[in-house]
Amino acid sequence: MKNVVKEIISTILYILAVLLGTYLLITFVGQRTSVSGSSMEPTLSNNDQLILDKISYRFSEPKRFDIIVFPFQYKENTYYVKRVIGLPGETVQIDLEGNIYINGEILVEDYGKEKINFPGLAVEPITLGDDEYFVMGDNRNNSSDSRDPSVGNIRRSNIIGKAWVRIWPLNKFGVLKHQ
Repeated sequence: MKNVVKEIISTILYILAVLLGTYLLITFVGQRTSVSGSSMEPTLSNNDQLILDKISYRFSEPKRFDIIVFPFQYKENTYYVKRVIGLPGETVQIDLEGNIYINGEILVEDYGKEKINFPGLAVEPITLGDDEYFVMGDNRNNSSDSRDPSVGNIRRSNIIGKAWVRIWPLNKFGVLKHQ
């Protein structure tokens, strides 16, 4: 009888340890998320499944071109996946030809799927605060991002993590390119 009780207690403790470990991993290290929509095409597609790296930003700041995940402020349990374009303290502007300017200089990048047709809020210079980031989807003409007043600049405290690995579909499995 003692052996059965010991075995039951041992199994319960093992299950609790696994649950605690899983909780700690999901809360502090990584998290699975799903891409909804086409705003990050061609880099990410609708229904792609990603693993977020939630730990690196505890030791370093997001960098330009990182793909980040943050909550949409007007809809619960809705998260956006976007690319960092502007960093804290910088001034971002998009002209009517679709050029992105950072502190008055054209940003050299090739993530945008096509020429930007709608500069939105960035038609006027936007100076980012000490904890703000300007983000855009790679599919620039089909993305609700920092150009849209409903999204705006993203505060550092709202960034959940960096998109790290695409786990689905399997034929596109791999670590995501940020820089």
